[in-house]
Amino acid sequence: MTYKMLCLDIDGTLLDSNHKISFETKKAIQSLPEGFPVILVSARMPKGIMFLHNELELNTPIICYSGALVVDVTTDTSYKPILNKTMTLDEIKKITSQAKIRDVHIGFYKDNEWYVNKMDDWAIQEQEIAKTEPKIMDYQKLFHMWEQQNTGANKVLCMGQEKEIERLEQDLQNICNGELTVYRSKPTYLEIMHHTANKTSAIHLLQEKYTLKQNQIIAVGDNFNDIDMLKYAGLGIAMGNSPEPVKQIANEITFSNDDNGVAKVIQKYLL
Repeated sequence: MTYKMLCLDIDGTLLDSNHKISFETKKAIQSLPEGFPVILVSARMPKGIMFLHNELELNTPIICYSGALVVDVTTDTSYKPILNKTMTLDEIKKITSQAKIRDVHIGFYKDNEWYVNKMDDWAIQEQEIAKTEPKIMDYQKLFHMWEQQNTGANKVLCMGQEKEIERLEQDLQNICNGELTVYRSKPTYLEIMHHTANKTSAIHLLQEKYTLKQNQIIAVGDNFNDIDMLKYAGLGIAMGNSPEPVKQIANEITFSNDDNGVAKVIQKYLL
């Protein structure tokens, strides 16, 4: 099989444990033929991806918020939306209410902004990882602003202790009746988005843009929010650092993110 697109998750996949792209991985990506589409697919916001996109000298669209926002990058700091899915204000208020019950951190992402109501340890941790700065805003004011604009968040991020995140995930699954996409991107992170938003639907959109077949796609990821794209791709590869359920659904397991697993995939299948 000749593969013609590479879809890469970022955290735990493209990036090592120090949140860097290794020399070997960068070299492998930049060794691909000119015009070969490498698509960064992440739960991050645009500005949390674009500096990595620039570092790799890519000119492809990026998939943000695990598929709720897909953009064409126009400059180093700006983009043009291709797809933009938001949740309703009622859905956002339900999520907020449940998060308060579980006493977990909650933050909201809309377009290229991240909103928190205070800089607690969780917000500081995410700021350091994603190299992005949140806006501090009272949530009642934020909700009022969105009500006036008739819009909502692309993504809600809840962060907390693993047990509480598990319980919150179950709470939301029980009350949303499939009306939201809810999953853990890591044991302490819960991501919530529009019910039709997922990495696979966004990849399918770009697959059509590049006139490719499903079996010509390689997808590489490491966590629960990557499962759908690993199942969808012609070749779904789990990182060596993935949880066992992710490894079990993959076609293949590569080395870990600290052992240049992405570079190994490129060397084996694309170079």
